[in-house]
Amino acid sequence: MIHVLSGVWALLVGIVLIMLGNGMHFTLIGLRGDIEGFSAAELAVITSGYFVGFLSGARLTPLMIRRVGHVRVFAALGSFMSAGLIAYTLLAEPWAWTILRILLGFCMSGIYVAAESWLNNAATNETRGKLLSAYMIAQTLGIIGAQGLLTLGDAGTAALFIGASILVSISFAPILLSVAPAPVVEVTRPMSLRELFASSPLGTVGIFLLGSVYATQTGMGAVFGTQVGLTAAQIALFVAMLFTGALVLQYPIGWLSDRVDRRKLIFGLAVGGGLSCGIGWIAGSGAAFFADAGIWPLMAAAFLAGGVTTPLYALFLAYTNDFLSTEDMPAASGGLVFTFGLGAIAGPLLTGWAMQGFGAFAFWLVLGATFVVMALYALYRMTQRASAPAEETESYLGVIPSASPVAVEAAGAWAAEQAEDQTGDQTEDEADTPA
Repeated sequence: MIHVLSGVWALLVGIVLIMLGNGMHFTLIGLRGDIEGFSAAELAVITSGYFVGFLSGARLTPLMIRRVGHVRVFAALGSFMSAGLIAYTLLAEPWAWTILRILLGFCMSGIYVAAESWLNNAATNETRGKLLSAYMIAQTLGIIGAQGLLTLGDAGTAALFIGASILVSISFAPILLSVAPAPVVEVTRPMSLRELFASSPLGTVGIFLLGSVYATQTGMGAVFGTQVGLTAAQIALFVAMLFTGALVLQYPIGWLSDRVDRRKLIFGLAVGGGLSCGIGWIAGSGAAFFADAGIWPLMAAAFLAGGVTTPLYALFLAYTNDFLSTEDMPAASGGLVFTFGLGAIAGPLLTGWAMQGFGAFAFWLVLGATFVVMALYALYRMTQRASAPAEETESYLGVIPSASPVAVEAAGAWAAEQAEDQTGDQTEDEADTPA
């Protein structure tokens, strides 16, 4: 593994630094927005802006790279992102923050496309799975670490925004000084929603609902924390628990997904997500049996809710690929990323409206209701289609929701390679078996 990582260590270090800055920014929006007096509905619009930019960046960055190259695009987007983080403190208006969020979403998406294309170019068929896993772990660790950095300053000043900007700025040094130029990135045109739904109704509907869940957790979690009176340190811990759960549960869920009916696993995880949201709602309502537990029931709810959300993303991708030919997987991956983005735009808007009208704990109600719909639809689909045998399913790879279409397509290619290798091994074994 050390030999595999030796050629991409600079890229992984840079990604951790980028995620430290971007992870700080996500939580800071909720903290500073509360100080500025923004409503939950206004912060929801600001949150959704990030995913509008992210979808746009995923589509336009490959075109930019073809025109001027990876290095220039990477450096330009990094500069804009660094400037955008500082600009938050200059004009505290919802419309201005929405524009900045769109800009930062666009920049981060483009940075992911460039970084992941470098990573994919450095990988071989034998190392691609390990490199992608290391990349996803680096991203998650960066986001978790960012929450710790938030406790070092005051969200009411410019210091934390400046710190996030510095982290993003220095993150490009190890990457740009050590990574060789990669070939022009090619992202397959996404499959239409009609074709995607026809191939995998559960994958399409499920990934849309999951986009809503993920964006609500990451974008509105800090808003929820401020509205229920958590301190800045407690809010940082709450957001960190969402991603810690994902990091801890990703492997065991991935192990299960290659051995059981994936629809049953999707159903079980969605039910678990709904139950965790119920714990969060009950804990915040002042239930007597949680009276002496302090904030820990909320933290446990965040750990479990986040812990099932990220693995579900990779699970939906793998499940959809189970019903596709190898040549259709890249286009389907692009379609799923787009569908996820649509859900990510809609989720915070719905949650912000609910929190504005019904109070902070509507955060848990909307999340829980979305998980329940996901579970019910998975249960319905079990009655409509026979399951694929576990030994014939595509391999699971822990792709996280923040990945661009480049990483998602690379993961699909890796899964297809693994399936072909397994088929080849089985054929050889059968040929060697005496009649």
